[in-house]
Amino acid sequence: RGAYNKIAHLSDAERAKGVITASAGNHAQGVAFSAKKLGIKATIVMPVTTPRIKVAAVEAFGVEVVLHGDNYSEAAERCEALAVERQMTFIHPFDDELVIAGQGTVADELLRQCAGRLDAVFIPVGGGGLIAGMGAYLKALRPEIKVIGVEPVDSDAMARSLEAHRRVVLDSVGIFADGVAVRQVGKLTFDYCRTCVDDIVRVDVDELCGAIKSVYQATRSIVEPAGALGLAGLKKYVTKTGVQGQTLVAINSGANMNFERLRYVAERTQIGDKQEALFAVTIPEQPGSLKRFCTEVLGERNVTEFNYRLAGRDAAHIFVGISTRNEAERLSFGELLVAKGFANVDLTDNELAKTHVRYMVGGRSPDAVDEVLYRFWFPERPGALGRFLAHMGENWNISLFHYRSQGGDYGRVLVGLEIPQGEGARLREFLNTLGYRYVEETKNPVYHLFL
Repeated sequence: RGAYNKIAHLSDAERAKGVITASAGNHAQGVAFSAKKLGIKATIVMPVTTPRIKVAAVEAFGVEVVLHGDNYSEAAERCEALAVERQMTFIHPFDDELVIAGQGTVADELLRQCAGRLDAVFIPVGGGGLIAGMGAYLKALRPEIKVIGVEPVDSDAMARSLEAHRRVVLDSVGIFADGVAVRQVGKLTFDYCRTCVDDIVRVDVDELCGAIKSVYQATRSIVEPAGALGLAGLKKYVTKTGVQGQTLVAINSGANMNFERLRYVAERTQIGDKQEALFAVTIPEQPGSLKRFCTEVLGERNVTEFNYRLAGRDAAHIFVGISTRNEAERLSFGELLVAKGFANVDLTDNELAKTHVRYMVGGRSPDAVDEVLYRFWFPERPGALGRFLAHMGENWNISLFHYRSQGGDYGRVLVGLEIPQGEGARLREFLNTLGYRYVEETKNPVYHLFL
């Protein structure tokens, strides 16, 4: 909508130059579609890490696709250079009045379909074009309707900007919901949102996966993570506020879902819907203790996961998952463990446990010395591991490595490194030079229990 509205308003001279943009999702397809429809030459710059399904969808419109960089920011820089070099007309993905107006037509369509009471609309937020356009339209005609934006917790540039009363630049951006992964929102979109957005809801990966499942169960349709943001936010809002009897609308903004990613979504959905809880439980390493744990604690509960390996003669650490109906059941299970004398750690919200450790439980290494543990986001492209190894210190040893494909633009990699004493400064230099997003997990309790 936004791309077509902008391109349709170009002058003959601007059209003759051709159009260019940078995007990894819907905007790329919008510009490609509009250019084909209006008979205009178009070039689309996309990150090298863009899933093939998205690249193919853009190429199908007969436009030129240039792959550059590992993320949107790098692709956008290349796009700006090409626009100057080729003297093409740049079509911004969100920070443009005509793009915002075009995206705002979603609100016009919504009000035509929902003539009665409408209490709140939940809108996915990336750069801010969609919520700025819809928010301006809704507040002009129906100011009583709440306009609520929804962002991933690790890609919340608009929420942070509104809280700071200025546009902020995120140090890093989560890429699970790649369609809204921006480091900084637009100047125009920010100004609109300051006046027409009532609230922002942040959701995590598990809640996004739960929303994808909810859409599938209701419609037999698959949406991408960014497309599921609206519903994820709506569900969280209802749970948090306890509202009843209201008419709430969630905007679905995309369906560029890689088939390979569905496995990961299915695995995380149970936690997102509060239907699974994960615990690390310590029991005495002696005959009968495991039986007691199973009979007195697990009982008739449905066990979703159970991992154990001998790692010492005094105590055993069990990685266990159980089915739950809500968060209250998870909390009561933890209380039961304490009451029965079993030390435990609730891992339900522990990203290291959910992404890596549950697939790795097998005992701790007695030989690892001066080990540090990091989670990395590797771009899913040839040479990513080679770049990592090339920048490593020559006397560093990789003591642990785990990777599992999730069908996304970036792979989640867990790495253990033996770093000699006194090389902390070199390690920090390595991490900064590498350019990959990372989180240190050396002090994570699940690491000490199982790895």
